[in-house]
Amino acid sequence: MMVKSEGPKLVPFFKATCVYFVLWLPTSSPSWFSALIKCLPIFCLWVFLLAHGISFLGAHSSARKILAGLIFSALGDAFLIWQEQGYFSHGLLMFAISHILYSSAFGMKPLNLRAGLVIAVISGFSYTLLYPYLSGPFTYLVAVYIALIAFMGWRAIAGVQLANDLWTWTKLQLTFPLSVVSISTETIAVSSQCRTTYLVHFRESPIAYIVNKR
Repeated sequence: MMVKSEGPKLVPFFKATCVYFVLWLPTSSPSWFSALIKCLPIFCLWVFLLAHGISFLGAHSSARKILAGLIFSALGDAFLIWQEQGYFSHGLLMFAISHILYSSAFGMKPLNLRAGLVIAVISGFSYTLLYPYLSGPFTYLVAVYIALIAFMGWRAIAGVQLANDLWTWTKLQLTFPLSVVSISTETIAVSSQCRTTYLVHFRESPIAYIVNKR
């Protein structure tokens, strides 16, 4: 019953993601409309959390951290719309803060080392593919960013427990869209090297931008 009541609240997120994909807005002509469409899926996740009520956020510090992380994610998306105008570093910083907040929200219990190992292997493989295209400080910058993404994904997956509790199920529902954001960021970074524009369109990645600038 809990899944049935919580699941439909994420429908706007998937619809907003489809809208962004279908519109295919060019990044060469940044605008506030493009920023709005790009941030729309994140706004839907805001609504998902806020729909539980202010008292719910007050009772769960993890929910407040995730909401704060979503705010920084939206700012990061908006900054990347104007990355060619010098706002790339701002977007990268916003995303780094958001991943730290997400990781803190999901906590370190249960540890689930198996999930961590799988994600570490995938992330390490992604970095191995990117490494030949990196040089100087970008070598370390990309490594740190991938590590933050991987750590957040690990804690999002490991921190979910199937129990009859509203916040537990809420975290379970949020795990998928947050994990999609993490995985898509790394996927696009790798796909950009293969010039796969179909995947690149789904989400402009700070890592992909760094690599392409080299």
